[in-house]
Amino acid sequence: GFLYYMVAECEFNSSKLNDIEYIFSYYYNKLEFIRFSSSVGKYVGYTEVGIKNAEKWNNGQEVISRRAEKERYCFHNVGVFTESALTKS
Repeated sequence: GFLYYMVAECEFNSSKLNDIEYIFSYYYNKLEFIRFSSSVGKYVGYTEVGIKNAEKWNNGQEVISRRAEKERYCFHNVGVFTESALTKS
């Protein structure tokens, strides 16, 4: 069988927006083939298919909508995660 999945991550040291990195990765059979990183600001491909998709997505609407995810997804949730972890420690 084949396994295709995506992973969204928020890496942070504080709840300040500048200290947060949003990463969205695409995997096929445990091999990451393309990634969006907010610190790079675009998609980067790691395989032949990933490179082709990165070129296409970086010139379209995909990259614009993905750039907004750092604030929409991470910034909102970092406060929730931090508060939850601190109340349990």
